[in-house]
Amino acid sequence: MIPEIGQFALALALAVALVQSVLPLMGTARNNVIWMRSATATSVLLTVLVAIAFGALMWSFVVSDFTVVNVASNSHSLKPMLFKVAATWGSHEGSLLLWVLILVIFGLGVSLLAQNIPLKLKARTLAVQAWISAGFLSFMLFTSNPFDRVFPAPLDGQDLNPLLQDVGLAMHPPFLYLGYVGFSIVFSFAVAALIEGRVDPAWARWVRPWTLAAWVFLTLGIVLGSWWAYYELGWGGWWFWDPVENVSFMPWLAGTALFHSAIVTEKRDSFKSWTILLAVLTFSLSLLGTFVVRSGLLTSVHAFSVDPERGIYILALLAIAIGGSLTLFAVRAPQMEGGGLFAPISREAGLLINNLLLATATATVLFGTLYPLLLEAVTGEKISVGPPYYNVSFVPIMLVLVLVMGIGPLLSWKRADLRGVLDRLKWVAGLSLLAALAVWYLDTGGPALAVLSIGLAAWLLGAVLTEWAGRIRLGEVPLAESMRRARNLPRAHYGMVVAHAGLAVCMIGFVGSSAWKSEVVVFAEPGTELEIAGFDVRFEGVEDLRGPNYLSRMGTLTVTRNGSYVTTLRPERRAYPVAGSSTTESAIRTTLAGDLYASIQEPASEDEQGRWTLRILYEPLVVWIWIGSGLLALGGVLSLSDRRLRVGAPRKRTRPAPAPVVAE
Repeated sequence: MIPEIGQFALALALAVALVQSVLPLMGTARNNVIWMRSATATSVLLTVLVAIAFGALMWSFVVSDFTVVNVASNSHSLKPMLFKVAATWGSHEGSLLLWVLILVIFGLGVSLLAQNIPLKLKARTLAVQAWISAGFLSFMLFTSNPFDRVFPAPLDGQDLNPLLQDVGLAMHPPFLYLGYVGFSIVFSFAVAALIEGRVDPAWARWVRPWTLAAWVFLTLGIVLGSWWAYYELGWGGWWFWDPVENVSFMPWLAGTALFHSAIVTEKRDSFKSWTILLAVLTFSLSLLGTFVVRSGLLTSVHAFSVDPERGIYILALLAIAIGGSLTLFAVRAPQMEGGGLFAPISREAGLLINNLLLATATATVLFGTLYPLLLEAVTGEKISVGPPYYNVSFVPIMLVLVLVMGIGPLLSWKRADLRGVLDRLKWVAGLSLLAALAVWYLDTGGPALAVLSIGLAAWLLGAVLTEWAGRIRLGEVPLAESMRRARNLPRAHYGMVVAHAGLAVCMIGFVGSSAWKSEVVVFAEPGTELEIAGFDVRFEGVEDLRGPNYLSRMGTLTVTRNGSYVTTLRPERRAYPVAGSSTTESAIRTTLAGDLYASIQEPASEDEQGRWTLRILYEPLVVWIWIGSGLLALGGVLSLSDRRLRVGAPRKRTRPAPAPVVAE
């Protein structure tokens, strides 16, 4: 009965989405206030219906209702409750339902929170959001129904892919979708503005918080996925330029450019066309990611579907959304030119360079992702585009971007004194050079690009601190006055400082774990000893353990350094009998200096010695990636908490002073 309720709720949701996609637009055309305001009521109803459907599917997983095909294919009665719940979005159908739930929640957020947005713009925005919702609801109902039944029901389920039975990956899809789908509301704002034919600083002010919120969620989603790959897959890598990784990274790059472009539109009434175009392209890249992982183009642990018919449906949605919005942009864009003029040396110019570099970087990743797929579709030839391509094409673009990021925040609006800015940064440049030379001295065999990257990371970090110190006039006025100025700085400024510093910290982790990583792979038996990065590692043997729904073979490694005990590592190899597959559970000792990483594979042979394949890595500075990523997200949250960015926030009202009492 519960699945039927969910099915009925989805059907009603589609009907409500169709009404919301038409009635508010008709209201704006006829200036009918009631029809325009109906978008708020339908947003609430739509969210309630989709939430009921999602709750019905989750309940089916919690109670192990194996009459539902989705539950029977992706769950098992012995699976821990956390992963039963996470299995709700662990399949193609369930993840699509989560996507739609987040989609309607963002629409609800605009309808309830954005009280100071003009009624017509709000009505058009919610109508466009309903178009997207209707498209995905119809896709789900016609091709990917999460509530399909199976009779007779199997006695037990086939279990979720063991690689997905992990806390990190259980959290990864919700955050990723909050980012992907969060950009949908920005897309809806952009299309609504194109329909209206007007973009102004007020519009940019309404868009910025939603853009920033989506960017923060997408940052966290990507980081969680990278962290999961690092500790779960057993090869010690956190990024492989896999096509499915890339399709989440491209909206992040475009969204970063979008947020900075919206700042210029708000502050200087410029970059209107840029901001609209980036809003369209950012969500279009999110839709492209949906197509890639659900169309059958890829076979991957990340990919949900291998059904080409579903891919054709998504491709049609993609063509309508992207083609329609870009056509509308081509018609309306000439009307949006204008705004404040600026000199070639100014903050506007710096942000323009920022946008161009991010757009170029996005195009580079897009080409590297789609070219092998297109080549295979046309010629049947299979090729792979991996790290060598991106190291040559993508990395240099980002290094130039980091160089510009150090200068941009110190430039003033409209016209800036470049010589004065560079004079303020001369000490930063000197310290960055010293940092690069120190790295070169410590490891003269290190790649030149790695040394340059460390120097630029130091440059960015020093430039950020210099800009902040200049704001509070540190060293120019008494310390108490500087602290007062620091307290009065807006949170958005602190968000910028923390986020830019976070990127610098990330760069240190990227370079250290890639350029100076050590690795040893051996066939080991009890008593085998090896040395790596100054650590002595002894393989003690393997013991058998039993988990809730898996069998584990856990190795024990004793680690010493200069004869002193350091730690004990216990990597595992888990076998899942129901799913018929196994996973690697790495053991990691983490310090700020680097990670000592161990994984174990099945015995190399069935001989009496019981030898195992043992992989030991030392990854310098890799933890700085997670620290820096956390700072990036924290910077976004700080900016989002700035009262000036909270659309619809109540304003403080000052009471009129009481009339003076006149003595008689």
